[in-house]
Amino acid sequence: MGIPAISLSTNITVSTNITATSAPTPPHKHRLYHSTLKSLSKSGKLDEALRLIESSPSKSPATAPDAVVCALFLHSCISRKALEHGQRLYLQLLLYGARSNHDLLSNPRLKSKLITLFSVCGRVDESRRVFEDGGEDVDLPESVWVAMGIGYSRNGYPKEALFLYYEMVCRFGHLGNFEFSMALKACSDLDDLRTGRAVHAQVVKATEDPDQVVNNALVRLYSEDGCLEEAIRVFDEMPQRNVVSWNSLIGGLVKKDGVFEAMEAFRIMQGKVMGFSWVTLATILPVCARVTALVSGKEIHAVMVKSTAKPDAPVLNSLMDMYAKCGAMDYCRRVLDGMQSKDLSSWNTLITGNAINGLMTEAMESFQEMICSGFSPDGITFIALLSGCSHTGLTDEGCRLFERMKIEYAVSPTVEHYACLVDVLGRAGRIEEALEIVKNMPFKPTGSIWGSLLNSCQIPGLVPLGEAVAKQLFELEPDIVGNYVMLSNIYASAGMWESVRTVRELIEKMGMKKEAGCSWLHVKSKIHTFVAGGSNEFRNSAEYNKVWKRLMEEAGYVPDTGVVLHDVSEETRAMWVCGHSERIATMFALINTGSGMPIRITKNLRVCLDCHSWVKIVSKVTGRVIVLRDTNRFHHFKDGMCSCNDYW
Repeated sequence: MGIPAISLSTNITVSTNITATSAPTPPHKHRLYHSTLKSLSKSGKLDEALRLIESSPSKSPATAPDAVVCALFLHSCISRKALEHGQRLYLQLLLYGARSNHDLLSNPRLKSKLITLFSVCGRVDESRRVFEDGGEDVDLPESVWVAMGIGYSRNGYPKEALFLYYEMVCRFGHLGNFEFSMALKACSDLDDLRTGRAVHAQVVKATEDPDQVVNNALVRLYSEDGCLEEAIRVFDEMPQRNVVSWNSLIGGLVKKDGVFEAMEAFRIMQGKVMGFSWVTLATILPVCARVTALVSGKEIHAVMVKSTAKPDAPVLNSLMDMYAKCGAMDYCRRVLDGMQSKDLSSWNTLITGNAINGLMTEAMESFQEMICSGFSPDGITFIALLSGCSHTGLTDEGCRLFERMKIEYAVSPTVEHYACLVDVLGRAGRIEEALEIVKNMPFKPTGSIWGSLLNSCQIPGLVPLGEAVAKQLFELEPDIVGNYVMLSNIYASAGMWESVRTVRELIEKMGMKKEAGCSWLHVKSKIHTFVAGGSNEFRNSAEYNKVWKRLMEEAGYVPDTGVVLHDVSEETRAMWVCGHSERIATMFALINTGSGMPIRITKNLRVCLDCHSWVKIVSKVTGRVIVLRDTNRFHHFKDGMCSCNDYW
């Protein structure tokens, strides 16, 4: 490059044709440049490191990008999810490759780091672009393939991750634990048990022993697909187990409705002083809620309080839900009040809890409090409120809420909201209004809507309407046995025993079985289950008969056999109604718990009218608080009264 004339103060102009060339950069400056970059990257000063890279002439050997330094910089970007910094470095590497013969992007370590960065930031397309850079002829090592596979898996592309695994098997033959864990996770996400078994076979044949991550992935695969025996076999054969191992087993049990087994597994886990993660608690708290295991839920709450880590909102919401579904709304409210960061789910949990416990005044107050706190209600909020109005007889309030939802809060009603409104009107006996809603709503009626209408037809004189509604319901849900049972009950209430027999024969012909009444309660660290007509040994025991006789004598109780919708003798009806599962559970609790302890029972079906009356009598005679949760709502019995006011 020719240097132009230099103008001096003496007005003498000196011209020269000297050509300037870049002088070699001293080695110490080369080392200083890279050590500075390393230091900035390690300390997380990404802006300064990037300015240094971008401001340096890319043709200078001393300031050319270095693979080790770039990898360190990208590692820092990954830990901070610094997408923009990584993209700018990627651009610099592209520019450097275009201006020189040295393509750093072909470096496997850098390639893997870039793929990982883009994938953790949700940019799968950019990860794929880096992966494919160089064409199909480039011989990439396994580490790069694994990075791409994990990127797919991390971002919800299990099918693509599995296809990549197939390609890796074809290319490399024998694979390792990274590849196995990636493939097994993809199989779990796809519910592809068959392929998962094939991967398991490759794990067994591999020269390398499976590590904890692979074993955890196998436990998750089998437990979530219902193969609990295989999951337990893998779990038992693991040389070491961690919290993730237990979480996988417990999560699988919960997913397959093994709630009692999940509770037992959690108890064993705690006995081994394994510790827990928030995932553990978020998994097991809904189990406590489901079986009304309030004592276990409180123990978990105590563990959370003692923990140095602070639980996040989803875990605290699960804790609130547990208290609500155990009928302990005072504790539910305390958890909400103690939350530093509430979200809409927190408020919805409180409102739903109040509604299912029959506390509609508190539910509406919580609703107003939520609005004043700056949260806008959503569809879930109104489903909770409408359902609560339905089960507490607040018909007019429910209708007003439905209109306010649309006009005041701009929440578009879904078919679930219409189903709630139909139920509100139907339970109040306003059948014509409910039918008008069904006729004019902007949705095709679903099974839940026809089911609400059918349930409302148990009022005498509505048999023809019930038959018409049942016909619509059977077309939509031909395999739901409960629908046929409702029609059978309508016939039985009207004394139409021949029609009852016809429906029951149809149920039998279709191979369906009516769900047996089942109740359970938590006593002395164990879940006890009772089935209607069962527990004969307990019911024939001297202790049972002694307590039963005392209750009957003091209360003067006579069974109301009208609730037994079968054409049998009065004696048989009395025997059946006295053998309902919630009664057996109540008697068990009276015998096996302290006199001042509240009794908490969960039932899988709606409590019958006579059992409801009987539990009221028991609460009065014994002075015990009895909380009974059925499929519709909570019943809080105290001093011979129920919180539902006999409306459910």
